[in-house]
Amino acid sequence: MSQPNVRVRRTRALLRQALVELIEDRGFDRVTVGDLASRAMVSRAAFYRNYRDKYDLVEQVFDEAMAEMTADDQDDTRSPAKRYADFLAHVNAYHRLYGALLGRKGSPWFADRMRTALAAMSSEHLPGRDADALVPSVISAMFVQSILWWLERDRPCPPAEIAEQSARLIRAVIQAAADESGRPAESALSETRTPGKGHS
Repeated sequence: MSQPNVRVRRTRALLRQALVELIEDRGFDRVTVGDLASRAMVSRAAFYRNYRDKYDLVEQVFDEAMAEMTADDQDDTRSPAKRYADFLAHVNAYHRLYGALLGRKGSPWFADRMRTALAAMSSEHLPGRDADALVPSVISAMFVQSILWWLERDRPCPPAEIAEQSARLIRAVIQAAADESGRPAESALSETRTPGKGHS
């Protein structure tokens, strides 16, 4: 897949920055495409060359990270825990965007979108593989709440550390569900510890 050229990357970076600032100023629901183009100092045509609407802008950032975390690649030997740590590193890189979207001026739509995607990912490692079941729903809510807690406190520990702390809690939920059902637990996050730490 070809990479966008320098002008496209610059336009997208400006629009993402504008989105963060506007959410912080007035809340996600009140942000318009015109606001984004004006704040980023790009034309509306430039916006629409890159995104359908403000929702598409957000989804592209999130979906790229989810695709990287859930990629079914035989050459990718990362454990589930390492994949989640890498996803937290992505959140770290875009911490102002995620903080704005998940914060009090953000969007319930995005929080739901995030929970749904994480529930679907978790369900692939659970008996029944039903993303609407209770356990994947609880796990996804724990993922999102862990991320929000981390962001609201200005990321007090490195991505790998909050990933490991979250993983321990989620493994406990999976084990409790397995004990209740009498079926063996298959953890969505294996016991493999994430190598290295670094708060960028």
